[in-house]
Amino acid sequence: MRKITIVGAGRVGESTAQAVAHAELVHEVALIDIREGVAKGVALDIQESAKMFRFDTRVSGDHDNAIMRDSDLVVITAGLPRKPGMSRSDVLDANLAVIRTLAADIQRYAANASVIVVTNPVDILTYACWQELGWARNRVFGLAGVLDAARMASFIAMETGYSIKDISTMVMGGHGDSMVPMTRFTTISGIPVEYFLDPPSIEKIITRTRQGGAEILALKQTSSANDSPAAAITTMIDAMARNRQRILPCVALLDGEYGEADLAIGVPVILGINGMEKVIELELNAVEKAMFQQSVAQVREDLASLT
Repeated sequence: MRKITIVGAGRVGESTAQAVAHAELVHEVALIDIREGVAKGVALDIQESAKMFRFDTRVSGDHDNAIMRDSDLVVITAGLPRKPGMSRSDVLDANLAVIRTLAADIQRYAANASVIVVTNPVDILTYACWQELGWARNRVFGLAGVLDAARMASFIAMETGYSIKDISTMVMGGHGDSMVPMTRFTTISGIPVEYFLDPPSIEKIITRTRQGGAEILALKQTSSANDSPAAAITTMIDAMARNRQRILPCVALLDGEYGEADLAIGVPVILGINGMEKVIELELNAVEKAMFQQSVAQVREDLASLT
């Protein structure tokens, strides 16, 4: 992977560009923002840190979408952010227009790229982007589960005091209040989390995971989370750029898996050089299946509003 483009030079886009550049995952990072001068300024600021952080990644920026030409990957972070009290679905109409406008230029300038959708509501906009592009489903997928699973792991580490390095978590479903933290697949050094935490503590962690983004938004007031989403995006890019074949939860287009099709929702997938290379289909128990179906219903309700 030689070049990636990040659309949106706001806080998430800037933090992602910094992380990718520092890790030298690609040769070139391009930033785009509709505000003239902003992407160039952000790119120059990051580039001037190269000596201290010791990276050779080239970072550039522009308000012209042509800068994405020949990108191997396009990451869409642009859009109207949530404000305190708003749900992810509240910004659907404005951000749907952003996705549809961008899709035409991605087709024009980066026809061989893969696309990671970050903009909320991510499940709906991943589906809309896939529809607009008309590409194979392995090339269009979204951020959600990597971030949600990381939040869940953080809360477990806070509650138990154990090293987060030993905590493995899995989150499925829509990126919102109906997400499904999978406690049966959550372990600390391979030991089920139920060995360390009682049911009320686990339920508290599940609730906090579902409200993780809203909690940060309420505390910061003027902006939503940026460092943790950027770290999650960078994890996905690393899996692709270095063809790690990692199993990570992402928003993927389903084609029969979990009994669903024509739908984008969070499930575990294999990420590698070809993008979303395979959906991992877990055998859900009755409770998990019911929660997942509830999440599916919520996503389909939002999808029905697309025009």
